[in-house]
Amino acid sequence: MNAASPARTANGGTTGRTATPRHYLMCRPTHFTVSYAINPWMDPSKPVDTALAVVQWERLRALYLELGHRVDLIPPIAGLPDMVYAANGATVFDGKVLGARFRNAERAAEGPAYLGRLEDAGFTTLHEPEQVNEGAGDFLATDRWILAGRGFRSTAEAHVEAQEFFGRPVIGLRLVDPDYYHLDTALAVLDGDEIMYYPGAFSAGSRAVLERLFPDALIATAEDASVLGLNAVSDGRHVVLPQTAARLGERLASRGFEPIGVDLSELLKGGGSVKCCTLELDR
Repeated sequence: MNAASPARTANGGTTGRTATPRHYLMCRPTHFTVSYAINPWMDPSKPVDTALAVVQWERLRALYLELGHRVDLIPPIAGLPDMVYAANGATVFDGKVLGARFRNAERAAEGPAYLGRLEDAGFTTLHEPEQVNEGAGDFLATDRWILAGRGFRSTAEAHVEAQEFFGRPVIGLRLVDPDYYHLDTALAVLDGDEIMYYPGAFSAGSRAVLERLFPDALIATAEDASVLGLNAVSDGRHVVLPQTAARLGERLASRGFEPIGVDLSELLKGGGSVKCCTLELDR
């Protein structure tokens, strides 16, 4: 893979897609295991290969660096096996940091850890939340809006809190399928106001909102969603997604994106993939 080469369409022509360097925060899965179940993907009876999880995670981190992105790290904390899912640790837009307040006690200590790490990194406008929100897992920004998930983790009250803090319009979307318990398991922002999503994860009203706001969205299939194919990270040109979402990758390529599949099979056992492991620090 050569990150400097132009993306190509299916007919061999080049596209106008442009990659923008990003700044990410990640957490090495040193202590990763599945010792409890707080989402349908987690089964403590199934063995987890922590060493393999680290190897797969390191490949993802190396890929980001190869693509020209900056990757900072937060030290993993023993006893917090889900800390690897950095996207849930906070929401960072326009240089502002909204901390996370987790619904489940097993993850509660992650919020303060991430907020402290971001304060140490030089962010000065930080807000410790009053309402339950699970970070950038449920808050995704397009050019015009913040799309906000609710139904399983983050609350509608947290959407109001985020709008007041960021000063951006927040569009609330209700998730109805427990397999897609965070917004970033069912929807991904590709570039600007361009998104892809799986309609089956949303209530009828939320589907209607998405159809109205994003009539040209890429509509994912149940097969795409079932391997967490939508738990993807885009820099405007490259879309990093689970390698098992091959058909979704083909459809992204037809739109001029350059899909890059990665193997995060061990981390999938905890209910997360590429996006879950990646917190963008938008300054």
